[in-house]
Amino acid sequence: MFERLLKKIALQLKKASIPYMIIGGQAVLLYGEPRLTRDIDVTLGIGVNGLEKVRKVIEALGLKILVKNGEEFVERNMVLPTLEEKSGIRVDFIFSFSPYERQAIDKAKDIKLGKAIVKFASLEDVVIHKVIAGRARDLEDVKSILLKNPKYDSDYIERWLEGFNKSLEENFLKVFRGVKGEIA
Repeated sequence: MFERLLKKIALQLKKASIPYMIIGGQAVLLYGEPRLTRDIDVTLGIGVNGLEKVRKVIEALGLKILVKNGEEFVERNMVLPTLEEKSGIRVDFIFSFSPYERQAIDKAKDIKLGKAIVKFASLEDVVIHKVIAGRARDLEDVKSILLKNPKYDSDYIERWLEGFNKSLEENFLKVFRGVKGEIA
């Protein structure tokens, strides 16, 4: 079910020339331990000004937009939640234009699903997203990813988390090092 929808999303985003990467639970399945996930999170390499282009992709995919005033919601939350009613799978389209997100999308990995290529966030970028989200489930995901993939670019992760520490006034670097320490 998810694989079929991931392939359709990848195809439509490619047709629309919208850069993207799959993040969240679907990316964790690629790098970490299998777990239940009920949605697909897609980070887009465009800002809110690309909403109309994304609406056309959503229409081509046959997805239902879950909010009444999409434009206002996206401007406020930078995400457009949708649903594939047939399968019950939620797909969140996340708008982004930050230097970090643009670079992460450029670094995304091409993963072959059947005959289709789907762009997944790199292992390091999944870890960064999960550390910033910071929920218990996210930190468990980070542990499983690091345990399963001991050869990762810790310097890259730490460099970006340190930058986010400054801009978001959080200590993401400490959180990451704590998780690393638990598995060492």
